[in-house]
Amino acid sequence: MKEFLKRKDIEISLKRYGIDALSAMAQGLFCSLLIGTIINTIGSQFSIPFLIQPVATVAGTEYTVGGLASAMSGPAMAVAIGYALKCPPLVLFSMITVGFAANALGGAGGPLAVLFVAILAAEFGKAVSKETKVDILVTPLVTIGVGVFFSWLIAPSLGKAAMAVGSFIMWATELQPFLMGILVSVVVGMALTLPISSAAICAALVLTGLAGGAAVAGCCAQMVGFAVISFKENKWGGLISQGIGTSMLQMGNIIKNPRIWIAPTLASAITGPIATCVFKLQMNGAPVSSGMGTCGLVGQIGVYTGWVNDVANGSKAAITGYDWLGLILISFVLPAVLSLAIHAVVVKLGWVKEGDLKL
Repeated sequence: MKEFLKRKDIEISLKRYGIDALSAMAQGLFCSLLIGTIINTIGSQFSIPFLIQPVATVAGTEYTVGGLASAMSGPAMAVAIGYALKCPPLVLFSMITVGFAANALGGAGGPLAVLFVAILAAEFGKAVSKETKVDILVTPLVTIGVGVFFSWLIAPSLGKAAMAVGSFIMWATELQPFLMGILVSVVVGMALTLPISSAAICAALVLTGLAGGAAVAGCCAQMVGFAVISFKENKWGGLISQGIGTSMLQMGNIIKNPRIWIAPTLASAITGPIATCVFKLQMNGAPVSSGMGTCGLVGQIGVYTGWVNDVANGSKAAITGYDWLGLILISFVLPAVLSLAIHAVVVKLGWVKEGDLKL
């Protein structure tokens, strides 16, 4: 069995499923739901006819350009997961149907359902791939059959479970914005720096509202925090790659000296409750944006998109200067100032020395 699994490149491990597949799923979401949301926002804000008018009608439903991209989130996530699991072509292409089924049956918690179902379908497909003389029939049939079966069997339950957990976190944040602001900000921020996908976690749990705002704060604190405290060693290249790219670049240095993580993490513990209690910062755009921070400014775009949606549906009167002040302070100013101040103390204590943050 071990030889067979090795030959088929089926690796049952936390890294393969919990890191590689999860990170790939987030990329699939970026290329569908997130991009679709951004396109719709640009179209509505700048009144671009081509982007706000329907370009296709499917089964009586009209779709804009952004709507078409968002509608493909299930297939995009599944194909991305299949790519991460190194699926051969016939399995990879069959994942389109699997992703559509899992996402549709998973409801609002579809991303979590897609993650589990896509992994099962991909591994079963890989197991039978090129094992018969009619591979072009067997491989797609097995991959799609397994995927649709498990979509029917577990996707609704997984979707409901994800929704329940996400709803509990959002409810708890509304009830205890200070304590939950700290908890959500720190946990999601650390997940962003770790080699797992905070964006996929937020998407799977449908994390929005005040909890989404706290998540944005935590991610920004990690990215901007590491960018500014390592500026002396990494200069402008490091500032941009960490501040707009990802703080995950520091993971190797964190393993060598975990104390370099103190400043950004404490900064997130401070900005989280400020976001929830002072500015009431909510992230009501695409849930995946909650776990993005300043990466490509996706977190900020998500917050702005949420404002636009809230104004459109009447739950928010208008976008105010106070809203913008809160977003700028939480996203950029406070993470930079707090991280620099805390890091100075850490350095003075001798816990971090020059070169520890060098990329």
